[in-house]
Amino acid sequence: MNADLPWLQQPLADALVRARSHALLVQGPAGVGQLELAVKLAQSWLCEDRAEGQPACGHCASCKLFASGTHPDFQLLLPEALDAAARESLGLPFEEPDAPKAGKAKPSREIKVEAVRNLLAFAQATSARGRAKVVVIFPAEALNGVAANALLKTLEEPSGLLRFVLASHDGASLLPTIRSRCQPLPLALPEREAALQWLATQGVKEPEGLLDATGGRPQQALSWAEAGLTDAAWQALPKRVARGEVQALADWAPPRAIDALQRLCHDLVRRAHGQPGQFFATASLPSPKRPAPLLAWDAELRRAARHADHPLNASLWIESLVAQAQAAVTASLRAA
Repeated sequence: MNADLPWLQQPLADALVRARSHALLVQGPAGVGQLELAVKLAQSWLCEDRAEGQPACGHCASCKLFASGTHPDFQLLLPEALDAAARESLGLPFEEPDAPKAGKAKPSREIKVEAVRNLLAFAQATSARGRAKVVVIFPAEALNGVAANALLKTLEEPSGLLRFVLASHDGASLLPTIRSRCQPLPLALPEREAALQWLATQGVKEPEGLLDATGGRPQQALSWAEAGLTDAAWQALPKRVARGEVQALADWAPPRAIDALQRLCHDLVRRAHGQPGQFFATASLPSPKRPAPLLAWDAELRRAARHADHPLNASLWIESLVAQAQAAVTASLRAA
């Protein structure tokens, strides 16, 4: 499989030794490998030739089936919108999504009850290879309310040797009844040097800036680099936005544009209080004198984020966001 993230070796080893529950909840910030760790755990539990407490051997019949994406005792449950990209990142077979057609609903970002019902049929069947069966659900917070409730009984009383790994970027948003049935497995940000070395092996040039831009999340930094973002372009963003340059965000998807502006707003508030930037180099940021306009802007960005996936007109929406940002930054630079 392609899910070789070096900073996951120790958490995987710890989980294989310490896991006592049939259901684990892998949780931590996005972009650090929750899904990869969950899948590695599943492969290890299904491996037929591994030593106690060790990860999957990689060469037994079970591991070969797993690597080919055809293991009969493994199920990976993902939202439709993430399915192909997630399977590709794991090195598993996937179907290219159909091009969107007029009038057809977009692939859902939720895990719906129909998918959970199909999963329950798998859960109740006999193990094909006579060992455990494993279900990985990612991101667990994508379970809508009906789907989560449909999962509860099986999660609490699994049949046979059924094991679950729920992987989440936002464990706090899960139903308390889901969380209470799982043994927590926290996953922290990797050490900076390990993340930088990994990004360098992935061909990312000047990874330091992009790693800082993503708050230390190496997978997100790689995704941004693959989308064409450079450190120079990122560091130029504050001044371009302050000048009202719509082109600075014109090629960005609305959710990503909102995310970038929220990071910029966060750093400008820090600068207004005499602190260095967290996501941008301090030298790239203006020096606000008043935080109040920035705090009002932050509230507007949080409201806009709720609609970022479905703007009526993306280009006009981006123009509005940039104009709003310019006004907030300009007001913050004026003397009190």
